[in-house]
Amino acid sequence: MIDELYSARILRLAANLPHSGRLAAPEGTGERVARLCGSKAVVDVTLDDADRVETFAQDVKACALGQAAAGVLGEAVIGATLDEIVAARDAMVTMLRAGGEGPTGRFEGLRALKQVADYPARHASAMVAVEATLDAVRQAMARDRADTRTSLAGAA
Repeated sequence: MIDELYSARILRLAANLPHSGRLAAPEGTGERVARLCGSKAVVDVTLDDADRVETFAQDVKACALGQAAAGVLGEAVIGATLDEIVAARDAMVTMLRAGGEGPTGRFEGLRALKQVADYPARHASAMVAVEATLDAVRQAMARDRADTRTSLAGAA
């Protein structure tokens, strides 16, 4: 199991964690924990005027699988929209649970985790960074909409 699951590519991805740390003033923060193994990801984002990820930081304490997914995410997430991240998450879930091919486009690198499909106890760890990123982007978008409503109400 160990040799199959923790391939050289997975270990290489896990060793490279782009945008590690936290943002000083995030617009959105997401946190996810894989209950079974304790893998944890905290993600901070800011968005640009088109609701694309402008800045991103991640604090990930996870096994090599969670770290590898976070590594791919960190390499590709700047400029991503909520729809792209949702599509990547959905494709990853299908890849892990139903034999799908995995994400395409900017998040295609997540396909490196395809062999995790054979180890259901590891699925949550492979997903923590992706889910935390979705939570952070959604929170930032909700905050932006609330700020817009507040400024419109103040102008009235």
